[in-house]
Amino acid sequence: MKVKDVCEIIEEFAPVALCESYDNVGLLVGDAQMDLSALLICIDVTEAVLDEAIQKQCNMIVSHHPLIFGGLKRLTEANEVQRCVVKAIKNDIAIYAAHTNIDNVQQGVSGRMAEKIGLINTHVLQSKPDVLRKLVTFVPSAHADKVRQALFDAGAGKIGNYDSCSYNIEGLGTFRAGENTNPFVGSKHEIHNETEVRIEVVLPSYLENKVLRTLLKSHPYEEVAYDIYALKNNWTQVGLGIVGDLAQAEKEEDFLLRIKKTFNAGVIRHTALRNKEIKRVALCGGAGSSFLSDAIASGADIYISGDFKYHEFFNAENRIVVADIGHYESEVFTKEIFYEIITKKIPTFAVRISDINTNPINYL
Repeated sequence: MKVKDVCEIIEEFAPVALCESYDNVGLLVGDAQMDLSALLICIDVTEAVLDEAIQKQCNMIVSHHPLIFGGLKRLTEANEVQRCVVKAIKNDIAIYAAHTNIDNVQQGVSGRMAEKIGLINTHVLQSKPDVLRKLVTFVPSAHADKVRQALFDAGAGKIGNYDSCSYNIEGLGTFRAGENTNPFVGSKHEIHNETEVRIEVVLPSYLENKVLRTLLKSHPYEEVAYDIYALKNNWTQVGLGIVGDLAQAEKEEDFLLRIKKTFNAGVIRHTALRNKEIKRVALCGGAGSSFLSDAIASGADIYISGDFKYHEFFNAENRIVVADIGHYESEVFTKEIFYEIITKKIPTFAVRISDINTNPINYL
């Protein structure tokens, strides 16, 4: 087992391409080809976590928050980030982070929050724009099934909970092969008519190169005609936050107390209660105050997130209850996600969850 194998497992679940532009995810410290002995999972990389990794003989750490977020201009051990990087290098410990990319997948951070609360009928709160592409190609009728299936196997043709989605229409293609060609059908210097199928499939942009390579490999023609379009559609299965419903409505105070216990929150800061039962819930792991308007538009009775500033609470305007449970508290179950996706693929590998609470905020 190598570092790159763990990276690939995580990125299959939460592709790096789904991270926000300001983020810094992936392998941050270490050699991708290094052999692994054991793995430690955490929310934040601190000196205490690195000491724990050394004590537990783990030579890779997978964290939610990136250790290196801004640029590092020097390694003088002047602050904790620099000291952690130096200690990791000295002890041959690789450090990997999956941050907003695992926030953006539906079964990621916010999805796990929704699961812990017991929400049903869930969907993404703010879907991610400008991620979808459409591939159009033209294939001789006798080969259409083979090419279509190859595109599906490469990850194209998924719409919501459906896969193998395509649109197909038969038509007549024409071409004339030049001197330096080896045409699959037809003859050089003669115009050829071929019955072809126009195949259309959607795909995420991060799979574009893979799907295109698959098309060129599986298509019988020497020169493959295809078009790739950028779509304006929002990808409703990818984005930040989750909205869902409770199976049974709950009183506001009862729900808040249940949330406090579920997420082990030291305190919940919230806006005025509305004397209305909680039925629809919007939430976002981490710092989600910027999505309050989306939560209100979704018809949610309460919005659960972290890092609300004083003046941002006023924006609720009694249209919704805002519940700030804390940044760390909203993301703590991310460790479970990492553990499950890694051990599902490599059940015999030593994967350990950090025992250290890295939350820098304490409550009196």
